[in-house]
Amino acid sequence: MLNNSPTMEDLDGGMASDVEREEEEAVTDLLRDRFRLCTISIAEEQLAKDLELFAQHAGRKSVNMEDVILSAHRNDHLAASLRSFCNDLKTKEPNLERKRKKNPRREGRVAPDLLRTPDT
Repeated sequence: MLNNSPTMEDLDGGMASDVEREEEEAVTDLLRDRFRLCTISIAEEQLAKDLELFAQHAGRKSVNMEDVILSAHRNDHLAASLRSFCNDLKTKEPNLERKRKKNPRREGRVAPDLLRTPDT
């Protein structure tokens, strides 16, 4: 009489292969995540160097939005998105620019009571 039910050896072998497969998947996931982090780190360093060089070339010590947009010149979609974002920021904050421009004028003014000369 034939017995088609699995033996203990079959069950142990099946469980071992499942555990091994899960371990391999976990290792693969870990390696993929590390690779992504390394790639992002390298790209981040290169972007920082490019932005610094763009600012230096323009004779500035700090990076501005135009440098960031220029760094994306090879990716048309990203450059367009950055330009759109920049324009949105400019339309939302026009009052701050006006206030900044008025401050230097106020610093040059002298209070009227300081200009009075005492009557003798």
